[in-house]
Amino acid sequence: MRNETIGVAVIAQNEADRIGRLIRSVAFADEVVVVDSGSTDQTPALSTRMGARVLHRPWKGYAAQKQFAMESLKSDWILNLDADETVPGALAREIRDAVAGASMDVAAFSMPRLSFYLDRWIRHGGWYPDRKVRLVRRGKGRWSQESLHERLVVEGRVCPLSRPLYHDVYRDIADQVATINRFSDVAASAKGPRGSGYLLLGLLHGAVKFFESYFWKRGFLDGAAGLVIAANSSWYVFLKHAKAWELSLEATRNRIDFLG
Repeated sequence: MRNETIGVAVIAQNEADRIGRLIRSVAFADEVVVVDSGSTDQTPALSTRMGARVLHRPWKGYAAQKQFAMESLKSDWILNLDADETVPGALAREIRDAVAGASMDVAAFSMPRLSFYLDRWIRHGGWYPDRKVRLVRRGKGRWSQESLHERLVVEGRVCPLSRPLYHDVYRDIADQVATINRFSDVAASAKGPRGSGYLLLGLLHGAVKFFESYFWKRGFLDGAAGLVIAANSSWYVFLKHAKAWELSLEATRNRIDFLG
């Protein structure tokens, strides 16, 4: 068993209401870096007071910020976390044991992520186990930006951990709706302008998504929260289709203005 050091990389902006929970939960780490992208609340001061090293960097996108945070650590292993996540004691112990006993061909570890929403842990509807690669040997991983989500690309073998990372996924329903609005903008832009038939396709896909989330993946077992999740998931699917159709209206107006 080797004495491997562990660093924690976090990116944050206006997370004063929850970053304290995260930093307390990683007391086992040898160093914590918080990359702040212009908070107007107490996030930097609170993080510093709790022992984290705070770096200030203008927002460059999720992958770029996370890569910068990861490269700012000197530890043997880097645990990449978001400000709305916490590491429970059982996972902390598993992480320490895993890195101490890891063979040199192991480049990273994945872990399940368990989300808390509307006053309950969400275990169905496709939200769990939501496995993420977050713990990586220094120099063996790089963050890559896809259209909607960033992803940690690893060079080497990835081994699974069994204990879950906790995720305080949304502050409330309004926060979920705001996220849906942002993500559907990105998805529609990636698809580009579509005709009116795409609206009907969106309606069909939205209905299928509700059935998948609430019935097929047993979201109903999560009670009222499962119903909200299924309905909002369905709405997101329809909304990205509707916004792609809306782009065709804008394109038509621009052509008319140009010809006029």
